[in-house]
Amino acid sequence: MGKIRTAVSTASLAFMLFSLSVGSAAVLAQSFPNHVIKIIVGPSPDVFSRIIAERLQQVWGHPVIVEPRPGAGGKIAATAVQTAAPDGHTLLFATPTYSLNTAMKLASYDLLKDFEPVAITGLIAYALVVNPSVPAKSVAELVAYAKANPGKLNCASAGIGTVPHVACEYLNSIAGTNIIHVPFRDVNSGMMATVSNVTQIFFGVATNAKSQIEAGVLRGLAVSTPQRSLLLPELPTMMESGYPTFNMPGWGGLLATAATPPDIVAKLNQEVQRAVERPDVQQRLLAAGMEPPPTLGPNEVRDFIAKDIARWTQFVDAVGMEKLDGENAKP
Repeated sequence: MGKIRTAVSTASLAFMLFSLSVGSAAVLAQSFPNHVIKIIVGPSPDVFSRIIAERLQQVWGHPVIVEPRPGAGGKIAATAVQTAAPDGHTLLFATPTYSLNTAMKLASYDLLKDFEPVAITGLIAYALVVNPSVPAKSVAELVAYAKANPGKLNCASAGIGTVPHVACEYLNSIAGTNIIHVPFRDVNSGMMATVSNVTQIFFGVATNAKSQIEAGVLRGLAVSTPQRSLLLPELPTMMESGYPTFNMPGWGGLLATAATPPDIVAKLNQEVQRAVERPDVQQRLLAAGMEPPPTLGPNEVRDFIAKDIARWTQFVDAVGMEKLDGENAKP
């Protein structure tokens, strides 16, 4: 009988502790946020985070600060959030850079274990553009010209191991071309090199490519996303252009520190979704180059990121790490 009483008491205590923890989490969520929120930004532009931060600050009445932590391919920013208190007040603005680092086994973190996925703030298209000196008005014509002139065309990137670099090498892999990769310091440098015909090809962010295409200094051929871009609706996708596996969507999203209470993550998710669904916020994000995201809850955001890592892993495997470590890059 004593053993039964002990078992019942233990079960009751466990239930009480569980109820207290659930209750505490609910109280925390109700009082969240209760001090400054930081959005840590790594190698990506901080404009997207600032637009979201401004809206969250208006809603919550607490400062929402965007803090750039560039360098080391996002490791500095990731570490700042990874080691923060798991209370939802420190967030990472994540992009495909983090998925790609994971796929290339360069990450010092586990994107799905060391963070709690919160929300996707928008999608970003990369546009394949060429210098007008290249006599190609479609992806098919570009590939035909590249095959007829092996080693003649140079493709700029924003640096070794970046999305534009993988895109260049993946095109070589699936189209059987020999286009030479030339790394530059950043996106703007790669774009300007293509405008000046130092390089002839570039996969640039759609918003930057749009102004160059409209000015007539570059010719747009296709976009990297599975759907056409709202910014460049006249351009077909790479998938439409005959390469069904060429699906490289950019995105931006917020991650919290691992072990952040689910109720706080849910509250963050709901408020970010409300923000990005506002027409005024959408207009500002689109002007900066970010298109409206799908509506995803935290678990769906986790699935989204897991699929993104798997997709980039396939691209890295198809290209080969030997092509992505700088050995074949021009100085």
